[in-house]
Amino acid sequence: MYKSNMEQDILRVLYTQEEIQKRVEEMGEELYDKYHDRDPLFVGVLNGCFIFMADLVRAAQMKSQLEFIAVSSYKNGTVSSGAVQITRDLQCDITGRDLIVVEDILDSGNTLSYLKDYLMNRGASSVSIVTLLDKPSRRQKAIYADIVGFEVPDEFVVGYGLDYAQKYRNVPYIGVLKPEVYNT
Repeated sequence: MYKSNMEQDILRVLYTQEEIQKRVEEMGEELYDKYHDRDPLFVGVLNGCFIFMADLVRAAQMKSQLEFIAVSSYKNGTVSSGAVQITRDLQCDITGRDLIVVEDILDSGNTLSYLKDYLMNRGASSVSIVTLLDKPSRRQKAIYADIVGFEVPDEFVVGYGLDYAQKYRNVPYIGVLKPEVYNT
């Protein structure tokens, strides 16, 4: 096993490291089948996507480019504020490109709804959404992912890139954070 001082804050594990690895491989194969003869641009939504995206693009095994965008709607809370702000914009021209937006979790839908519209208005040919986790019980906007890793219950989850107050991203599985950690 591995050493961790974060285990004490995890209520239970939803998806193990092995389950995540298997599902990400399947998602990569799905992306390859759809995009291998095109020139897609992976757009990672920072900060949560970085672990998932690294594994996903390796699993997809196709020629592609990577770019990152950072948006914020959570601050350090557990619920989206609804106000989306771009804190780091794309550095390349996306006109006429097929984009694969990689996100850690689709929750309220505020961020991804805003982002999809924003990218299409900047000239993208298409925008597909790939999310590791989907939490449909919290959806406020009519937006859906094209490829979903796992559906999660309405609980606060961390690990494999997902955080609470910028912590727990490096937990190698997806776990439910104990409420006493974020209710203090």
